[in-house]
Amino acid sequence: MNAKLEKYAGVIPAFYACYDEKGEVSGPAVRALARHLVSKGVKGLYVGGSSGECIYLEKEERMLTLENVMAEVGGEVTVIAHVACNNTRESCQLAAHAEKLGVDAIASIPPIYFRLPEHAIARYWNDMSAAAPNTDFIIYNIPQLAGVALTPSLFREMRKNPRVVGVKNSSMPTYDLEIWRRLGGDDVAVFNGPDEQFVAGRVTGASGGIGGTYAVMPELFLKMDALIREGRMTEAEEIQHAVNAIIERMCATHGNMYATAKKMLEINAGLHCGSVRAPLAPLAEADLPIAEDAARMVREAIGRFC
Repeated sequence: MNAKLEKYAGVIPAFYACYDEKGEVSGPAVRALARHLVSKGVKGLYVGGSSGECIYLEKEERMLTLENVMAEVGGEVTVIAHVACNNTRESCQLAAHAEKLGVDAIASIPPIYFRLPEHAIARYWNDMSAAAPNTDFIIYNIPQLAGVALTPSLFREMRKNPRVVGVKNSSMPTYDLEIWRRLGGDDVAVFNGPDEQFVAGRVTGASGGIGGTYAVMPELFLKMDALIREGRMTEAEEIQHAVNAIIERMCATHGNMYATAKKMLEINAGLHCGSVRAPLAPLAEADLPIAEDAARMVREAIGRFC
């Protein structure tokens, strides 16, 4: 990998939206979560993506979140700001705001709902990149939610933009990671997206990972990362199996998985990040034992492996 991309190699938790008791974005809670994760030794933070409930937050709320992250840990770790809105104008405003704050990179999913041709998607991405002309750009490929997939032809078109330095790949086939690695060469950082295949993604060619469950168990992903770097794959796979069992438990609630994750952070770390933004479903009373069980599984796995 290009030495300039080394700042993107490693474990980068996807940052959660943090609310107060009234459901408003909480600056103090944002700062507390950022500090907590950095204290664990993560490589960076990915702010404003799916885990940040981006499509349900107002533009100003997303700006407030990023401002508090940068005020707390900016300059200490790599910060990637996801800036996509479902219109180009606000996406460019978020991109310019992120650059002004000094983030390392901006990132974006493709526009959702309308099935746009590739040239329109490329223009959407290039327009927001132009709004942050001194900042790296990372493509976020998550076809199962966005409804459109990154293709080799679209990737080649985007590679004409010198600011494009990476792909956050959240499609499930690990083969996709190999495609972006092969087409991008040493000038592109490829991030594994699906947490359940962190080890497989790294073996296939991902230089790091960005994931939505890292924040509730950063120790386990950091340990897997260290073992992979040392070539101790059997031990890394054992942790991956434990992590996958935790994720399955987190997904067993009636409420949204991120509501479960925030409750787990409250139980294990004393952090209060609130619930989730409607229409995402909050935890039901019957979900609490499941969240408590998942939190226990995290503690036991850390005690066993770390």
